Amino acid sequence: MGLKLEALKTMPKKLILIVVLLAGIGRAESDFFSVMTYNLQRYALLDRDGGGVRNDPKPANERKAIIAVIAKERPDVLAVQEMGCAAAFKEFQKALYAAGLDYPYAELLRRGTWEINLAVLSRFPIRTVQHHTNDFYSIGSAKVPVARGFLDVTIQVNKNYSFRLLGAHLKSKVYSKLGQTEMRRNEARLLNKNVRAILKKTPQVNLLLVGDMNDDYKSAPLREIAGRRGGKLTDLRPVDSVGDAWTYFRASKDEYSRLDYLFVSEGMLPEVIKNRTRVVRDPLTSEASDHRPVIGVFKTGL
Repeated sequence: MGLKLEALKTMPKKLILIVVLLAGIGRAESDFFSVMTYNLQRYALLDRDGGGVRNDPKPANERKAIIAVIAKERPDVLAVQEMGCAAAFKEFQKALYAAGLDYPYAELLRRGTWEINLAVLSRFPIRTVQHHTNDFYSIGSAKVPVARGFLDVTIQVNKNYSFRLLGAHLKSKVYSKLGQTEMRRNEARLLNKNVRAILKKTPQVNLLLVGDMNDDYKSAPLREIAGRRGGKLTDLRPVDSVGDAWTYFRASKDEYSRLDYLFVSEGMLPEVIKNRTRVVRDPLTSEASDHRPVIGVFKTGL
């Protein structure tokens, strides 16, 4: 509690009770941590005005809404998709800090000049970094890289508990002559190959896979991720406060889909706090991005 016994002896009994209760609350909360995954919808410098120069940030009202949504939820670890260059990432970190969110540990996985990147920000130390940027697959005669790579870090929550975080953003449902569904299935297969390698080395590892998988849960890519070939993971399938599971919406088509996921390994499954794991339902999400954030809450096993 940080108070000496002598100090407690001089306090009124009611004040002692309040101090003890507050100390107990602090200990209880430290036994839990939260992880948010959020597709920010191009938080990047782009040619938005058609001027030929990629120097236009995401509109200010959208950026403000994103920060407000995150600040309300205050996740301990934040994994994001569609982050821009280092300058955009630095601006994002500064905006979070101004909103009272301090993430001293951060990783941006930038893929060359590609401006739809993966990133993670954490209150807890990032102990190891082992991103996957060398995965390739073949379609016909074409050898194709996993465009965004796979983010991979180990986070030390406290001295007794750590977990491995994988972040992914699979190929979008945008036309490609190679076949966008086949491209996404191959990326999913390689993602699960990395999962299998991790679980083979440390079967009881606390492994959490998050991100925008760009497909529904019955699709071939999602079956690959869940472990059709081995490396079984559990889809937590969070819902919001009224029971809706969708995370992506396209207002022009009145279309709602579940594209954003949390998967856990067998070793981490017992730590899931199901009734606190959820999709965020907040009016601001419609202004912030075309995705809603998803939050997983876990106990540290202490």
